[in-house]
Amino acid sequence: MVNVDLTPEEERVILRRGTEPPFTGRYCDHFGEGSYSCRRCGARLYESTSKFRSGCGWPAFDDSIPGSVSRRPDPDGVRTEIVCASCGAHLGHVFEGEGFTETDTRHCVNSVSLVFDPAPATGGGGAAPDAGVRAIFAGGCFWGMQQHFRSHPGVIRTTVGYTGGVEPGPSYELVRSGTTDYAEAIEVVFDPAVTSFTDLARLFFEIHDPTQEDGQGPDRGRQYRSAVFYADESQRLEAERLVGILRGRGYRVVTEIVPAGRFWPAEEYHQDYYMKTGGMSFCHVRRDRFGDQAGGRR
Repeated sequence: MVNVDLTPEEERVILRRGTEPPFTGRYCDHFGEGSYSCRRCGARLYESTSKFRSGCGWPAFDDSIPGSVSRRPDPDGVRTEIVCASCGAHLGHVFEGEGFTETDTRHCVNSVSLVFDPAPATGGGGAAPDAGVRAIFAGGCFWGMQQHFRSHPGVIRTTVGYTGGVEPGPSYELVRSGTTDYAEAIEVVFDPAVTSFTDLARLFFEIHDPTQEDGQGPDRGRQYRSAVFYADESQRLEAERLVGILRGRGYRVVTEIVPAGRFWPAEEYHQDYYMKTGGMSFCHVRRDRFGDQAGGRR
């Protein structure tokens, strides 16, 4: 979903290929841990580990998240423009051969084209940040989703929350109202040496009904829709492959496959709800929908 609620300065840069003045952007000297997303559509573009100090006056990255940024000739006939691959928002320009880092590449990006998503705070009294790969799914009430994903081998951490909307700081009451485009979702961080996105996506399609539109079981509304919010091109292609298998087996899948935007963790009382209460999900029961056709480990 494209967010068209831009300020005049953001419209000048993002829609009309403008440039913010050097050394004025909020992310010029910002080096927090997390990722940077497109201001217009929320697609994840850069990891903070790719950001470096170039002294150029704008945020500089030596690489982008695979499949997230597209290149095209700039109208000036000299430079190469970079845009969000999901919505075409102008980001800035890319330069090569400057020797700043090992990639020999500098993505020179306007701060107003970006939104910074900080890495989740870690618990455990100073434990190192979780290493792993992120996947985000929506399939009805997030309590039941978390009950299944948190016990899957190779999963490091699960967090329930909200994604897909544009209003900042969504609450459970706001999302439940059905007046936004947010979905109840789960963020899964996993160890790719133990499990895979295929394993998790397969689990996702088997613990909810991907043929039910804007709802799941008795929970009705767009906030309970079925969706895969992919982090990169490989996740998009794999999600589409699995949907193709299901449709080939007669399932009328309505699952949306869209770029991941900002994920907002839900209130603390929602986290690991069934583990805290001793309850059990009746809306999420695993059913074998693939057999051996999907590949990957079961």
